Amino acid sequence: MKSVFMRAAPYKDDPMNLPVADVEAAIPFYETVMGFQVVSRKDAPSKSAILGRDGIQIGLAENGGDPSQDGCFFEVDNADAAFAELRSNGLGRDDAGFRVDQHGDTSYKVFFVIAPDGLCYCIGERQR
Repeated sequence: MKSVFMRAAPYKDDPMNLPVADVEAAIPFYETVMGFQVVSRKDAPSKSAILGRDGIQIGLAENGGDPSQDGCFFEVDNADAAFAELRSNGLGRDDAGFRVDQHGDTSYKVFFVIAPDGLCYCIGERQR
């Protein structure tokens, strides 16, 4: 069962300008494990790629930023299904390490994924 990625909220400023050292080296993880597809690529002003999945988009860019200090929160319709999908796609771990995080008045069941490029993703399902 696939999960639907409904929203991408950046940790910093812009989910369309997430820093990576090498866009081409980063893309296979997003396609293979995370289920994104390349929407477009650019070489100027810096090398970048737009990736899409389920109606949301993120951008990877060789912009000189520190990937270990950035990433996104992805809101999904089903956190268990999201983890199962990523694991079956080769995430490389068997335990999601689920926890419940509070953001304002809303609780989310979340797990974290650190991409090989260093970006961190929090994937969460809104709790009732």
